[in-house]
Amino acid sequence: MRQLLLDLIAEKPQTLANFEAGKNAELYQLLCRLAAHPEDSRERFVYLWGRAGAGKTHLLRSLAVLPHARYIDAASAAEACCYDPAIRIYLLDDCEQLSPQAQIAAFNLFNEVREHGALMITGGAVPPAVLPVREDLRTRLGWGLIYQVHELSDEEKIAALSQAAATRGLAVSPGVLPYLITHFERDMRSLSAMLDALDRYSLETQRPITLPLLRDLLQLEDDTKP
Repeated sequence: MRQLLLDLIAEKPQTLANFEAGKNAELYQLLCRLAAHPEDSRERFVYLWGRAGAGKTHLLRSLAVLPHARYIDAASAAEACCYDPAIRIYLLDDCEQLSPQAQIAAFNLFNEVREHGALMITGGAVPPAVLPVREDLRTRLGWGLIYQVHELSDEEKIAALSQAAATRGLAVSPGVLPYLITHFERDMRSLSAMLDALDRYSLETQRPITLPLLRDLLQLEDDTKP
């Protein structure tokens, strides 16, 4: 069961189209504009911050599919934070996890991006002013626009999942979605994958999507955890 969920999550690419904006409408519109016309942006630097599961990585990976874009995670930053004239959009994630060597590389990349007019969008768990990084890099991360990425409320998650179920013609009993969001992973990608798994499990067992079916599925998921 757990492998099925992992496969379903992997099947769902992180795109701007499947990001539930919620309270992040202004940020979402900005990133849509940057995706459509990155060369027209007057902003060279954007920093996204928020708690785990809010959607920072989703947004950065959504932009990584653009031509001439490079996604950089903290683990690879020491090597990947190097300027390349062919890359116009740099997407640096998990800034709070940057190693000392990676911080030097990121600082140098900021300067190159500024000099050559490229675009750099970064993400971290906290605002740049309190990031546990060297002072010169902290200052660079504070350049440009700063957005907090707000996690969806439980009501917004239920509404989004209900809409997804309705679009697919799934009959989901009352109580299923409220129970799901309080007894499973909190991010929308995992929740959407569980909705897909419920659909498959319902078809396999010839049972309606009810709370007992969800509980059985969650128990199967727990039983197959390593």
